[in-house]
Amino acid sequence: MTLKPDDTTAEPIILAFDTSAAYCAAALMRGKSLLGLQSEEMGRGQAERLVPMLDDLIKGAGLEWSDIDALAVGVGPGNFTGIRIAVSTARGLALALDIPSIGISTFEAISKSATLPHLACVPAPQSKVYIAPVGTEPRLVSMDEAHALGLPLALPPAPADLVVAMARVARVKLRKSEGMHAPAPLYIRAADAAPSRDTPPVMLPDDRD
Repeated sequence: MTLKPDDTTAEPIILAFDTSAAYCAAALMRGKSLLGLQSEEMGRGQAERLVPMLDDLIKGAGLEWSDIDALAVGVGPGNFTGIRIAVSTARGLALALDIPSIGISTFEAISKSATLPHLACVPAPQSKVYIAPVGTEPRLVSMDEAHALGLPLALPPAPADLVVAMARVARVKLRKSEGMHAPAPLYIRAADAAPSRDTPPVMLPDDRD
C-alpha cells in the first residue's frame, strides 16, 4: 500500500489507536498538529467501542474516513484480547481504505518522548514488567531484574499521551517507508489460558456396519 499521490504536498493525516490495556484511546494527527483525541478507561468492551470512537474522532475533526492517509496501531505488549482487537481492526481498516497500517510497540511510544537514557518498561501481571533493551529481544522480567540493568525505568504515560506518541512514531516511519507490512501483535509471554488437563472422552468404535 502507498500514500495517495496528492499527499506529497502536505503532511499525512494519521489515525492512531491502542487497546492493549484497560482503555480505548485514539488520536488523529496531521504532522505535529493534534486534530482530535479520545481516551476512555474500560476493563472490557473495547471491541464494541473502538470503531465508534474512531468514527467520532474523525467526524469531530470535520473529516471523512477517506481523508485518513495512514493508521498507527498499538501492538503491545499488554492484554492479549485488547491487542488482538486493535490489530485486527487496523488490518481490516487498512484493507478497506487501501492505506498503510503501521504497528507501534508500547516500547517505541515510551521512548519517543524520553530525552534521557532509560529502559522502557510495560507493566505485566504478578508485579513483573516487559522490557526490550537495545539489541535484545523483548522479554518478561521481575522489577528487580529490570532495576539491575542500571537504567531509570520509563513506564507508559497516560493512554491519551501514549497514543499521541504512537502517531508521532508512525509519522517518522511513514516518511522513511518503514513498517509498511501488516501489523502483528507483540505478545512476549504465553497466553494465560491453557489446554484442559481433563482426560479426553473415549471415542467408542462404530459397530453399526
